[in-house]
Amino acid sequence: MKTVSQNCISVSHLYYICETIYKKSEDMATIRAIVRAKKKSRANIYFRLTDGKDLSAGFTDNGKQKQKAYKIYYKSGLMVDPQCWDEKTQAIKIQKFNTYTPEERAQLKKDIAVLSDIIFNIYNAESNKEIKTSEWLQKEVENVLHPDLYEVKVVAKKQSFFDLWEEFLIKRRLSYVRIQNYNVVGRALMRFEKYKAKTSRKPFTIELGLITADTLRELEAFLRSENEIVKKYPEIYKEVKKSKSKIEPRGTNTISGMFIKIRTFFIWANNEEKTTNNPFKNFQIEGAIYGTPYFITINERNQLYSTDLTAKPTVAVQRDIFVFQCVIGCRVADLLQMTKNNIVDDAIEYIPRKTKEGSPVTVRVPLNNIAKEIIARYSENEDSRLLPFITSQKYNDAIKVAFTDAKLTRIVTIINPTTREEDHQPLNKIASSHLARRCFIGNLYKQVQDPNLIGKLSGHSEGSKAFARYRDVDEKMKKDLVKMLE
Repeated sequence: MKTVSQNCISVSHLYYICETIYKKSEDMATIRAIVRAKKKSRANIYFRLTDGKDLSAGFTDNGKQKQKAYKIYYKSGLMVDPQCWDEKTQAIKIQKFNTYTPEERAQLKKDIAVLSDIIFNIYNAESNKEIKTSEWLQKEVENVLHPDLYEVKVVAKKQSFFDLWEEFLIKRRLSYVRIQNYNVVGRALMRFEKYKAKTSRKPFTIELGLITADTLRELEAFLRSENEIVKKYPEIYKEVKKSKSKIEPRGTNTISGMFIKIRTFFIWANNEEKTTNNPFKNFQIEGAIYGTPYFITINERNQLYSTDLTAKPTVAVQRDIFVFQCVIGCRVADLLQMTKNNIVDDAIEYIPRKTKEGSPVTVRVPLNNIAKEIIARYSENEDSRLLPFITSQKYNDAIKVAFTDAKLTRIVTIINPTTREEDHQPLNKIASSHLARRCFIGNLYKQVQDPNLIGKLSGHSEGSKAFARYRDVDEKMKKDLVKMLE
């Protein structure tokens, strides 16, 4: 079976694919993988992108406007036996007579997810709808997958540090989200280079073989004080594309995470024999510190769900989505992607985006009565979205408003991410989408202290260290354990 992972994505298209953040409107674009040739033994998988409404479709007998979806297609090189293809799940059927191995089924799911991401980003990056045809989409996707067919080859030159950084991202085959995270670090390194060049008496360029532990310490000082540096040297932030004009103060956990990514890059560069330099031999990355995770109880979740938000309909909708997230436990990035096709036999099925570049595993969470009730409430949505989700930031804003109106103001102890000191905050001030995931995991952990079992529902890998933080999460659990010694 031909796979997307066998194709090479060009450096020039890497940022184009992975940094385009597409916004979903009320008539958001959706993609389905389909098989047209039903009678053949081997058939291409097509991708059908549906978007918008066609007002020229006319009117119904009762005078209502007909709405015809705008559709374009991409013919992929992925092949499948139509008899083994499940249109509903957009995957290979799991049946005894099926000749596909579990590895082949998983690989095809991964390839479909990768192609869907590429198509979404290409489509949403182009503002001129008139040129968006199936022929245009076919060429644009092939341009990404086979850049050598479209780009003029240039004479090889010495790779700069940032050329190697891009090559590293391509060869690591990271997920869309993780590439975005690495690009944040890459832009910080570019700004550091420009800052050093402006403040040093001699020219400064980041070179792979010349970076030392002292360079890393200078970088660390830059990252800690960049929120002040941006005010003194605003021109740097205009020169480096996609840099924010306002930088928030960074905590040690954030900076440690950035250095871990840089260290991973150096490990790759040494393994690829790009360099023998390893500045991390004499540079210690400070360990991350996390507090005991806080989460809302089942009673608090129900209090939120039952709060009358009739006067705030927009907030009420996002409150419902938050409660739905509480009972399925997914990350917000996965929630945003869910469509009605994710419902399979009274359960939600999805592949966590965070793990797509590794061994993709389908997470299946049975729907309880609350989840079914919320889905039914929004089942008449015209588009294919499972729920009417808005942008992540507006979602988090609405959650805080809903918590305030529900009087969920219990004080919780957290670790301040910047100072790393103990801090005390009311729930309604710090509530966010990730609190829903913690509500799901924390309340399950109180009932069943089996991380691997819960991981099957939350999408955590087996043996995940994340569950270690939940062991101290409930005082009652501690007391129950001590009573066992009586």
